[in-house]
Amino acid sequence: MTVPLDTLKGLDTCFPSGPELSGAGIAAAMERASERRTASALFAGFRALGLFSNDIPHVVRFSALKRRFYVTTCVGKSFHTYDVQKLSLVAVSNSVPQDICCMAADGRLVFAAYGNVFSAFARNKEIVHTFKGHKAEIHLLQPFGDHIISVDTDSILIIWHIYSEEEYLQLTFDKSVFKISAILHPSTYLNKILLGSEQGSLQLWNVKSNKLLYTFPGWKLGVTALQQAPAVDVVAIGLMSGQVIIHNIKFNETLMKFRQDWGPITSISFRTDGHPVMAAGSPCGHIGLWDLEDKKLINQMRNAHSTAIAGLTFLHREPLLVTNGADNALRIWIFDGPTGEGRLLRFRMGHSAPLTSIRYYGQNGQQILSASQDGTLQSFSTVHEKFNKSLGHGLINKKRVKRKGLQNTMSVRLPPITKFAAEEARESDWDGIIACHQGKLSCSTWNYQKSTIGAYFLKPKEMKKDDITATAVDITSCGNFAVIGLSSGTVDVYNMQSGIHRGSFGKDQAHKGSVRGVAVDGLNQLTVTTGSEGLLKFWNFKNKILIHSVSLSSSPNVMLLHRDSGILGLALDDFSISVLDIETRKIVREFSGHQGQINDMAFSPDGRWLISAAMDCSIRTWDLPSGCLIDCFLLDSAPLNVSMSPTGDFLATSHVDHLGIFLWSNISLYSVVSLRPLPADYVPSVVMLPGTCQTQDVEVSEETVEPSDEMIEYDSPEQLNEQLVTLSLLPESRWKNLLNLDVIKKKNKPKEPPKVPKSAPFFIPTIPGLVPRYAAPEQNNDPQQSKVVNLGVLAQKSDFCLKLEEGLVNNKYDTALNLLKESGPSGIETELRSLSPDCGGSVEVMQSFLKMIGMMLDRKRDFELAQAYLALFLKLHLKMLPSEPVLLEEITNLSSQVEENWTHLQSLFNQSMCILNYLKSALL
Repeated sequence: MTVPLDTLKGLDTCFPSGPELSGAGIAAAMERASERRTASALFAGFRALGLFSNDIPHVVRFSALKRRFYVTTCVGKSFHTYDVQKLSLVAVSNSVPQDICCMAADGRLVFAAYGNVFSAFARNKEIVHTFKGHKAEIHLLQPFGDHIISVDTDSILIIWHIYSEEEYLQLTFDKSVFKISAILHPSTYLNKILLGSEQGSLQLWNVKSNKLLYTFPGWKLGVTALQQAPAVDVVAIGLMSGQVIIHNIKFNETLMKFRQDWGPITSISFRTDGHPVMAAGSPCGHIGLWDLEDKKLINQMRNAHSTAIAGLTFLHREPLLVTNGADNALRIWIFDGPTGEGRLLRFRMGHSAPLTSIRYYGQNGQQILSASQDGTLQSFSTVHEKFNKSLGHGLINKKRVKRKGLQNTMSVRLPPITKFAAEEARESDWDGIIACHQGKLSCSTWNYQKSTIGAYFLKPKEMKKDDITATAVDITSCGNFAVIGLSSGTVDVYNMQSGIHRGSFGKDQAHKGSVRGVAVDGLNQLTVTTGSEGLLKFWNFKNKILIHSVSLSSSPNVMLLHRDSGILGLALDDFSISVLDIETRKIVREFSGHQGQINDMAFSPDGRWLISAAMDCSIRTWDLPSGCLIDCFLLDSAPLNVSMSPTGDFLATSHVDHLGIFLWSNISLYSVVSLRPLPADYVPSVVMLPGTCQTQDVEVSEETVEPSDEMIEYDSPEQLNEQLVTLSLLPESRWKNLLNLDVIKKKNKPKEPPKVPKSAPFFIPTIPGLVPRYAAPEQNNDPQQSKVVNLGVLAQKSDFCLKLEEGLVNNKYDTALNLLKESGPSGIETELRSLSPDCGGSVEVMQSFLKMIGMMLDRKRDFELAQAYLALFLKLHLKMLPSEPVLLEEITNLSSQVEENWTHLQSLFNQSMCILNYLKSALL
């Protein structure tokens, strides 16, 4: 610890608790940290939420060991494996360098292609084989016993041996004549594969002999899908025109034809549980069910997915159909009805369009509410997927839909939610979520517990213009009131329980321009609104009277209030951020550095950090107490929303053209992080978005620890400056109670001396006689002998005394001081007591001890030890000091030296205390 002596201001007195850095050391450390730091120092990618499927067809596998079906879906750079029985997530694969473009599986391995490379995964997770040899992107994979067939976009077909990773055969096709678009291994056809082309023809090859067996002329339409029928030699062929051809490849005979008017056939599957039914997918999201005996359409599953059907598979000998699509949904349908119609049995579903807003819900940090451009409001759990739930689409008239039983609700759905606010205080009593919709005046209420849209649509009754929309919403911390800002400048208050209008701020309107943000403090005393005209206004929440108005340098874009601390963040259109204190209504911090529009902001739970996300693809963390930028990193996709967990463990983000929510773990919770300000010329690096696997980005987390490791390894000097009073690092127990040792020993003295138990003999003696009796123990009547203390032992000089005698000659006392530092309180007292001539010491040794104390005061080191040792010395030898002129002269010099140092320190302490008391009591 350090205390400055020669300073100009009283506030220079400092007591740092950790390693100290000089000015040059801080500058050098910051320079080294900025050079080594390549990623975020505060946040590390954890995992992605809400991703279940994309446009890559799923793969169904059967485990003979567990007797269960598993379905594997692709989610970008990794894939998920689900148990079909409960649709629970079984495994998440490790990430690959690029997005997966096609998948296949056999009984043991899962194959995934990315770019011109594909890999084999064991246990649904680990890469065990990697196959390299293609020059174009791979788009087809077909397992073939101990081999795997891969086809790229240049129509080059390669057959690989799986375990040796060696190339077995390569076939090259002219893609202008025969561009491969589908591949199939017909059942019971040994060493043969059937290839379909975009030109419409099909070829049957023997891959062992490398011979073309037969060419099917086709139907002059591109082949999009090939599927083996339950019957041998029969194959279903899907065409670009929407036709499905059931063809016998042995006799080259067409058995039947079906046609769907929904576009090209995307996938085909057959039921194998005794019903002759074929299902065909389409780009519209519809599924057609065809009866193969009657050769007719028996049912249509319309809007099974909101996008194209990527894949559909009937489970073997079960009435279950597995489908997935690019709408981020995986669904299982069961066919147990009399009409053969499938009903939804289980599903895993996320948002099918990019997100518009996300916010943490509740105080436990385990649920994230998200709104999307698909019009749905969903809740995702950070703990487990089984706690996810969808609050559904917003409906204009829910009662009418229920009464009439409308199947297609597209015409009555509300537009996407742009902003929402949620509060869980009264969620069990009434609706606790308020949301404004794109291009709509009315705001909808939602009930989280019931997982549905609420009963009210909040809007002012008298509104003449039709182009007015709701632009900002907030809900009070008690959950009773909702505050809604409109594009006309009006700000209204509504009761959440009854939906009744409870007043408006201002006479006609609160702002002349569009309302950009509304917020209510934690006690419902103050309402803050801001408009596009560049004004920030403070209103009394109860009587709706204007209290104060602040003019901003630019139009605000985003406003966020941290209710616990009363700090208001404003993102302006000039890409700057202003921070206000709602109590003093003054701007306390201003930040600049973003190069694009700021989309969203978030406060840390303690209100120390402000995290901002902008269209320049950067996420910046600002430290409010110091007013500095402490973290910045870039992303490959611009962040649209950020939300900090109420517990501070995760940062949630959403991004442009991404359907998931990405979690970033707070490194400062489990590691020492350097919060030094970033230099002005700091260039952030691009950080990849986290995948769905939790155990990744290990290298990034190690890089982020490097600056903090450098800070920990810094070796602080023993004394920063010769003018600073430096305290020792010894614990207080070594020096604080030196004057009270006699009291402590008296307290700890036992009441009775310890009694030594008498040892019993091995054979207990008995008294001879007819009746056996034990002999009484012999009483020792000898008086206890006193122990004579050998004074000769005490008369020997200790090492401490010898070092003090050496100090008189060479004037060096470091060794003697170190001996005292290593001793305990009792040892120190014994050493100082032995300095007296009566206990084996001498006047010269006592003089040497006083010179050692003077040396400590001159060097201004071990300040508290010098005071404690001197106090104990005076307590023990005060009576004999006046009788020795040499000692009296030394003690007089020490007295003036101690008084001078302490007077200066005390004046600094008093000045600092005075300034602190003024800062605490004065109203600034």
